Amino acid sequence: MSGNIKFIQGNEACAEAAVYAGLDFYAGYPITPSTEITEFLASRLPQIGGKFLQMEDEIASLCAIIGASLTGCKVMTATSGPGFSLMQEALGYAIMAEIPCVIVNVQRGGPSTGLPTHGSQGDVNQARWGTHGDHAIIALTASNHQDIFALTVEAFNLAEIYRTPVILLLDEVVAHMRERLVIPQPGEMPLVERLKTTVNEGVDYHPYLPREDGRLPMSDFGGPHRYNVTGLFHDMWGFPSSEPRAVHGLLRHLVDKIENRVNQLARYKEYYIEDAKHLLVSYGSSARSARHIVEKRRSRGERIGLLELQTLWPFPHEMVREKCAAAQAVIVVEQNMGQILQVVKLAVDQPDKVFLANRIDGDFIMPSDILNILRLIQGKGV
Repeated sequence: MSGNIKFIQGNEACAEAAVYAGLDFYAGYPITPSTEITEFLASRLPQIGGKFLQMEDEIASLCAIIGASLTGCKVMTATSGPGFSLMQEALGYAIMAEIPCVIVNVQRGGPSTGLPTHGSQGDVNQARWGTHGDHAIIALTASNHQDIFALTVEAFNLAEIYRTPVILLLDEVVAHMRERLVIPQPGEMPLVERLKTTVNEGVDYHPYLPREDGRLPMSDFGGPHRYNVTGLFHDMWGFPSSEPRAVHGLLRHLVDKIENRVNQLARYKEYYIEDAKHLLVSYGSSARSARHIVEKRRSRGERIGLLELQTLWPFPHEMVREKCAAAQAVIVVEQNMGQILQVVKLAVDQPDKVFLANRIDGDFIMPSDILNILRLIQGKGV
């Protein structure tokens, strides 16, 4: 990959990627540890013809980007735990109304205001289940700046393909550390643009009628087509409906368009899985310590591997089951009480062989923390 080389924070890598992906409009409210994204885009977007708005709170921020997306813009907002909590109602609205948008949640210790300047991965289940009602969601994460860049671009692409909010679930450690980033040349990474309707003005336009491939063409609000947008269950014209067939059909569509494509949406990295006796499963900044342990113990002849998850939701159960099948023990490495641990246990054939290596005190999980659990498991003969 050839391009512009920078030494920057993870938050700045995310913002650079958003610009690369074609970000037109950003609305946000400063909150630690995501503030650098807002600061960067406040300066950069006006220079390239984009629009930046600092809103009064996180509720208004997500509502603002929803409105801008309906006019044809590529949009993003960024926040952290308390702000993400405030966004949940509008997130449900964007899911129901099928509005493309990207939401960055740079996780910090919680609940409540918790530990604003310390890392955590405690919002994993909130990303999946935070908004009410049955729904599906796409949530991506990354452990290094090059992957942050790639997955931020991917988040914009997936938002446009599936007409859905996409969550970037980063964490304070990876967001605030600095490392090398190679920014690709324009055109080097594929970008998905908004799928516009080909229905002519004056012809009956169905804003919620999928094509055969499942995609829904859009018409920019303020353009030639008038249509209704609502958070209520609605028909293919967008008008509210409580008719059982319409409700059932829409809910199945909202869930199936994502959950039926789990394998297509699965993003992950694997290291030395083929012969691993002990397999670490991790994500985000925690995967950095996990990889350190793997590389170090491998050099001593130990059969240990790493599966780094980059798609957390929809959770890739089949892939995880396959990758973990031959391992004698699976150790999930994360900075929470075991939120991905529980899903991994549901995915594998032998949940009793799945163990947890974690920290919940605000300090970064170190290789020594993982090694302590590994030794404990080995001491039991597993």
